[in-house]
Amino acid sequence: MREMREKYRKYVFKKIFLGITLILSLFLLSLLALAMGDYSLSVNDVITTLLGGGNRYQQLVIWNIRLPRILAAVIAGASLSMAGAVMQCVLRNPLASPFTMGVSHGAMFGACLAIVVFGLETGGPYLITFSAFLGALVCIIAVLTLAKIKNLTPEAMVLSGVALSSLFTAGTMLIQYFSDELELAAMVYWTFGDLGRASWNDIFIMFLILLISSIYFLWKRWDYNALEAGEEVAKSLGVDIEGTRLLSMLLSSLLTAVNVAFLGIIGFIGLISPHIVRILVGGDYRFLIPLSSLFGSVLLLSADILSRILIAPVVLPVGILTSFLGTPMFLYLLLRMYSGR
Repeated sequence: MREMREKYRKYVFKKIFLGITLILSLFLLSLLALAMGDYSLSVNDVITTLLGGGNRYQQLVIWNIRLPRILAAVIAGASLSMAGAVMQCVLRNPLASPFTMGVSHGAMFGACLAIVVFGLETGGPYLITFSAFLGALVCIIAVLTLAKIKNLTPEAMVLSGVALSSLFTAGTMLIQYFSDELELAAMVYWTFGDLGRASWNDIFIMFLILLISSIYFLWKRWDYNALEAGEEVAKSLGVDIEGTRLLSMLLSSLLTAVNVAFLGIIGFIGLISPHIVRILVGGDYRFLIPLSSLFGSVLLLSADILSRILIAPVVLPVGILTSFLGTPMFLYLLLRMYSGR
């Protein structure tokens, strides 16, 4: 018994140590992101300004430009990673993620449609954002409806998401083909994930959805652990598999839709983060959900910093870098699944 307690302490300590490391990394990266840029600041200037000091320009740069960008990266990274971890569990497929399920492509189609139908001036940012949100929800509602009516397997749900991604991409290309130059430029800009477009109101909404979803996912953490052992085991333990799957998918898609609607498409964060955390500390969802969120925040903030310094003073869209990072991981998982390893 004493030996088992010691093993459990080591098991928990490894998770706690990773969590503390990720929190410290996130704090240091945030300071770096606040200090770097065309208007460079020292760490002392950053801390002074955050405490209410500093001159007018320092306050403007930090509070209106850099801090919203950093908070958007932290919240979006946590949201997409949490959504990916939950999707992979309830669909029992390591390739499931917000990006591969077609939610991002549905949002892109909704935004492009709003730009053409309402126009840039009439539509405004919030109408375009709302249309992107509706497009994302249409995609996931279609997948969930098919799953409910036709009793699709988790693998078939992923394939239906891939099919809907192709459909929405084709629809977006059709809209772009008949658009003028100004509309086309706006659509292309939307497809690039850009953390700099988020306002304080956007960040508040993103955080609120993240908070509500986190409470539900952590409440269901034991059900997710049971599902990892197999559906038969989960049923024997009293888990409502269909109800848990549907509500988890809906909340995961809501998380993704809100972030894509405000920031544009940021691919593969929800695929990479949960898998790396699983490799480091295992698949216990008591720890996997919060640690994946922290890792996703660190990963997206790191990608944003890299996008700002890679070819400075030009700032690359962060969605480009995350796609470069995610594609090799996606191919690796695909090869591992079908090689029997």
